[in-house]
Amino acid sequence: MNYINRQLERKFAKMSDFFKAVLVTGARQVGKTTMLRHLAQGQNRTYVTLDNLMARELAKSDPVLFFQTYKPPIIIDEVQYAPELFSQIKVMCDESEETGLFWLTGSQQYEMMKNIRETLAGRIGILELYSLSKSEMDGTVFENDLDFTLSGLKARQAKAPKNDVVDVFEYIWRGGMPQVVHADSEQRQEYYNAYVNTYLMRDVAELGGVTDTLRFSKFLTACAALVAKQVNYKTLAESSEIAQPTAKEWLRLLTSLGIVYLLRPYANNALKRLTKTPKLYFFDSGLCAHLSMWLTPETLMNGAASGHFFENHVVTQMLKSYAYSGTKANMTYFRDANAKEIDLFVEENNLIHPLEIKKSAKPDSREVRKFEVLEKASIGIGCGGIICMCEEVIPIDSRNCYIPCNLI
Repeated sequence: MNYINRQLERKFAKMSDFFKAVLVTGARQVGKTTMLRHLAQGQNRTYVTLDNLMARELAKSDPVLFFQTYKPPIIIDEVQYAPELFSQIKVMCDESEETGLFWLTGSQQYEMMKNIRETLAGRIGILELYSLSKSEMDGTVFENDLDFTLSGLKARQAKAPKNDVVDVFEYIWRGGMPQVVHADSEQRQEYYNAYVNTYLMRDVAELGGVTDTLRFSKFLTACAALVAKQVNYKTLAESSEIAQPTAKEWLRLLTSLGIVYLLRPYANNALKRLTKTPKLYFFDSGLCAHLSMWLTPETLMNGAASGHFFENHVVTQMLKSYAYSGTKANMTYFRDANAKEIDLFVEENNLIHPLEIKKSAKPDSREVRKFEVLEKASIGIGCGGIICMCEEVIPIDSRNCYIPCNLI
């Protein structure tokens, strides 16, 4: 299988030249190890995985002997299994002037992250890798970071293939897990079955002590039914036959494992009576489509949930784009007491870029009138628009454009 270049490689190389240790976190099977081993080609770098029980036992019982056996520079896979290593890594970092000594991968767990931040503060860079984005799958490389100006979008358009709804829904249905890129529908189904039954169930049992696999399975399906909607703990609890506090805890677990993402609502003192409930998205749309029993891309594209899946696609592609780029942005959504909603706010440099998301190729331009609500607040409003299935960037007014979804 050919290696697919990852957008995080640029940032990872930069952090490895700066920090003595770099940790890549993310959900299982998104390609963390593959990326690091690819980047280590031609280097004399040791590799060890703590999935190997003997190596794990040694790491836990005798970290000094572990590093005599497996010498840096090193890749340590699944480092969350042996937090005992962190103190020794700190000692070795302090004894050396060399950067990039330790390349670590691990699942994004609350306890591990707390531990590693306390022990290795200032010595470690922490990056997150997600399943393959649409542009990674297409091999599209944008030279400019995402910005919503007409000129910025036009520059991206010159690099992107033509927007195509069938192609977009094929990606949404298939998902971005590297192993399903070339799988047929039967192989894909078996892959996601195994992913849920093996990795997910094992991780939630280890991390959260969840042993009721039947109810947890129902809970996952209930989450998929809420994709791109406000979280409703009552619905989640009733669908899974569990108590609401358990539903909250299980959703927290899925968030910490990098399976779901909760988009926070926008908060501002000048705009009263805003919702406090987050919206739920799946980082990998293929897993969500599998849990929702959409058996083909066509049925998903033409089905009742297609708009929600399209919104999920746009929000997660945007997240990946910002995670891998040099610019930092804060993403929220807007909803007030009158149920007036704006799908996405991207906040950067004290400006808010308001964005609507529509599956249509020619949405109603009046959608941007909603953005006027921002004029009541003392907030700088940047360029925005409607992210949709149109084929090229078209201005709506001086500040907003129709934005093809393949430019994010």
